[in-house]
Amino acid sequence: MTDDRMALKAALEKASDAELLSHMLGFVAEKLMSLDVDTLCNASRHARTDARANYRNGYRERSWETRAGTVDLKVPKLRKGSYFPEFLEPRRAAEKAMTAVIQEAYIQGVSTRSVDELVKAMGLTGISKSQVSRLCTEIDERVQAFLNRPLEGEWPYLWIDATYLKVRRGGRIVSVAAIVAVAVNTDGRREVLGIDVMPSEAESFWSEFLRSLADRGLRGVKLIIADEHKGLKAAADKVLGATIQRCRVHFMRNALACVGKKDKPIVTAALRTAFEADSKMAAKEKWGSLINAFEPRYTKLAELMTRAEEDVLAYKAFPQAHWQQIHSTNPLERLNKEIKRRTSVIGIFPNEAAITRLVGALMLEQNDEWAITRRYMSLETVRELCNDARLDAAQIASI
Repeated sequence: MTDDRMALKAALEKASDAELLSHMLGFVAEKLMSLDVDTLCNASRHARTDARANYRNGYRERSWETRAGTVDLKVPKLRKGSYFPEFLEPRRAAEKAMTAVIQEAYIQGVSTRSVDELVKAMGLTGISKSQVSRLCTEIDERVQAFLNRPLEGEWPYLWIDATYLKVRRGGRIVSVAAIVAVAVNTDGRREVLGIDVMPSEAESFWSEFLRSLADRGLRGVKLIIADEHKGLKAAADKVLGATIQRCRVHFMRNALACVGKKDKPIVTAALRTAFEADSKMAAKEKWGSLINAFEPRYTKLAELMTRAEEDVLAYKAFPQAHWQQIHSTNPLERLNKEIKRRTSVIGIFPNEAAITRLVGALMLEQNDEWAITRRYMSLETVRELCNDARLDAAQIASI
């Protein structure tokens, strides 16, 4: 307490009124955080007691924007779990809202004066053209660092999905695909690996995207789960040597479009029996019998099932514990909804870089959330999948 008293006294003597207020806010905030962490640990700092439930694990620096100015805080970290002070939660939400408003307004080409009025309407100080530019530059730097980070280890499952957005190009408004790639590593955790904006679904574009992931270290991919994108299957085999799982949900929609309204419940139930089979062999047998049953009345459905059989049932060759997660692109549905919700405010993007900025920022936030949640797949089942039997070189040499 003596050191704290001396520090505050020194600040009172040397600092201006604004600086003193900033020092005092920082002092009170850090004391509150220290008390919170003591409660979570069930022990004060450096105390030796059997009742201790956790330990401190350093700090992370955070800038706290207040009406008294910017206060630099050191937020304590815990060895187990995470800690974020409650009094900063409203500020964090306000900062995200302000960033989103400024970013979206900037992307839409809103004038600097209008952006300034938007910020003031939120109860914050105004913002200049240079500040808007600096903020967007900072966002771009963070997004690019995230999208270009090295990928370490093996990633047995890779989900890829596309969301179509409007962008201005050469005086015209065109539709482009915002591609999002998510994968599970050998620890059973999900990560957003990358995004890209593609003008079409040609094999060359898919190859370029997958090769960019491979160049960053993507390896060990055994199954790619995606919709029926043109050129993706050939690109996946050429670049990653991986099997394609056609999204089962999207296939069902395509299949039901081939039958009459009255027969849709029957076809749905019949296809489900194949999907619920306990093995790939049983599923393929059921699939073949259904093709024969549907062909007399629904030729297009039978042809669709014949073409899609290998891709739709590919997930059956993998551990049954993973079937629920790898048979479709449903794990990406929440991401796609959030992308649509945020991009619908903008409507038409001025360029592709603006799409990368906004979608990349959203994926960065999602990746941070996944980093502190429980594993998406169990550690044992994923590592068992990656433990391929290999030849023993010494044993072969001794023969």
